[in-house]
Amino acid sequence: MEVWLYALASVLLVSLVSLVGVFTLSLNVARLERIVFLLVSFAVGAMLGGAVIHLIPHAFDELGDRTAGLLVLAGVIVFFMLEKFLHWRHDHGVAIATDADGHAEHEHIEPFAMMNLVGDAAHNLLDGMVIAAAYLVSIPTGIVTTVAVMLHEIPQEIGDFGVLVYGGFEPKKALLYNFISGLAAIVGAVLSLVIGAQIEGYAAYLLPLTAGSFIYIAGSDLIPELHHKHSYPASKSVWQLVMILLGVGVMLVPALLGFDAR
Repeated sequence: MEVWLYALASVLLVSLVSLVGVFTLSLNVARLERIVFLLVSFAVGAMLGGAVIHLIPHAFDELGDRTAGLLVLAGVIVFFMLEKFLHWRHDHGVAIATDADGHAEHEHIEPFAMMNLVGDAAHNLLDGMVIAAAYLVSIPTGIVTTVAVMLHEIPQEIGDFGVLVYGGFEPKKALLYNFISGLAAIVGAVLSLVIGAQIEGYAAYLLPLTAGSFIYIAGSDLIPELHHKHSYPASKSVWQLVMILLGVGVMLVPALLGFDAR
């Protein structure tokens, strides 16, 4: 019962991140871009740190080096295939398109906006599954995974909100649909908790897949976004490095204090 409470509370918290777009309504584009590049950098460090410091070592302990390594690679490949199939590109999302007066452009609902909702719902479903599976291993593992997922979700959800508005949704409707999409994480968590009770070793096999997904998202989507749009001036690059290291540090502290996934 404790695992269920922790898991469902965590995925509900992650789902609420989908409402982060409400805080961007009063921000101009330049200010939003400054905030997003810091969040993206921090998310990169947290996701890589969570994968390398916590999830992969635990998977190696449970499954052995070769099996765990293959599953990490499988996680990278699976998320590559999902991204190709569902057309979710995180790099499309961090910039918000505006008209000459600085307002979001929208006339009608574009197909890419609907595709973004479908892809985001599938992504959130998987997030819920991996968070719940992490709690099946241990409470610390679940917390570490939740933090990594949440830090990644903040810039992504800001981007998704911008995509929906640009695709024709009114801002209030964009927030509502983004939140509904975020609730798919709860469905994923319930599925994972039920499946985990039936299949021995379920969580141990899902953790390296999760680590692979973190590595793929950070390396394929977030880091190229930083290089492409946020590299200049040089001071931004310095802040990128600082925030990445800070993200890694957030994941390192629990291990140093003995509050580890293993």
